[in-house]
Amino acid sequence: MVRIVFSLLLVIHGLTHLLGFLNAWHLAAEDPINTDTLLRLQHAPLEVVGLAWGLSCVLFLAAALLFLLKKDWWWMMGLAAVLLSQLLIIACWADARYGTVANGIIMFSVLLAYGAWRFHRMVAAEVRAFYQPVPQKQEVLTEGMLLRLPPAVQKWLQRSSVVGQESIQAVQLKQTGEMRTKPNGAWMPVNAEQYVTVDTPGFLWVADVKAAPYLHLYGRDKYEEGRGHMLIKLLALFSVADAKGPETDQGSLLRYLAEMVWYPTAALCRYISWEGIDATTAKATMRYGAITAAGVFKFTEEGDVKSFQAQRYYSRKGGATLESWHVAIEGNSFRSFQGIRVPTRAAVTWQLLTGDFTWYRLQISDIAYNHRADASISREDKATPEAV
Repeated sequence: MVRIVFSLLLVIHGLTHLLGFLNAWHLAAEDPINTDTLLRLQHAPLEVVGLAWGLSCVLFLAAALLFLLKKDWWWMMGLAAVLLSQLLIIACWADARYGTVANGIIMFSVLLAYGAWRFHRMVAAEVRAFYQPVPQKQEVLTEGMLLRLPPAVQKWLQRSSVVGQESIQAVQLKQTGEMRTKPNGAWMPVNAEQYVTVDTPGFLWVADVKAAPYLHLYGRDKYEEGRGHMLIKLLALFSVADAKGPETDQGSLLRYLAEMVWYPTAALCRYISWEGIDATTAKATMRYGAITAAGVFKFTEEGDVKSFQAQRYYSRKGGATLESWHVAIEGNSFRSFQGIRVPTRAAVTWQLLTGDFTWYRLQISDIAYNHRADASISREDKATPEAV
């Protein structure tokens, strides 16, 4: 509805500029705009001024069409239309000044669209540099490769159906969910896409968070070469978070470790070591770059992953502190993607001294493994419901 209303504004506002064109070319029955004022200010032939009004109309109509077609560069046409329109309005202020209101609304939308366009171009460039399609077939996992792992981890990998599958080297997933920034805060809808590399551990997570009606936060969380970097921008224009440093590096590493449940063959990677605790619990330690961190995975008796818990840095005004970070897996959410059985719903909680703070609830809607030139995450046949 908002898209249609704004498109109508562009069209109607654009068509009002035809009055200046018709008047300049003596096609109007009466003078709706005092072009004498304009001519005295601009010292330009009347017909040229009329063409400027006509061009402004065309630009607004083109912007409306591009906006309806969801072209993210519609703002370029809109910006040109607003600038030309406002110059003409200023020159004919007495008769056309009310057009400034419409131009103000359109200009605000143009700025928002520009911010989103610039943010997504930045992210697209980062994705191209970070995530490359897997060029060839990968090593196929065998039962023997699992023998060095604790029994609980072996059972999990067998339950995940990784035996006989290629080693996962690249992951692309789509995610929806809701998050909040404080324990009693309102939940905000989230749509995200994430790229993961496994041989060299890293991820790039891009999210659109609807903080309020027409108010969005754009986020990019990155873990690359052992370094983490979280960037959040309000309306894609104003930075509200730009976190980096040792605490962020540690948090990003732990996030990668916890999210291994979506790319389970990473459990065999050289940078992860395992220690069995009991029949359904194992400790995973990840060493990469300058950071070492560990967490505990709990599994069901059947071998499904149940939860992950670790000590992770929690950002506070007075400085980050180590707190208990818990990821709970929803037991009935398992699905198979390209033959790999993984959980698709989870809740992330900070277990603080003041009480539990569940800040993120997520759902995985699609996963593509070892993406190649002939594959796409949008294919409908990759995911199958878990058979009960």
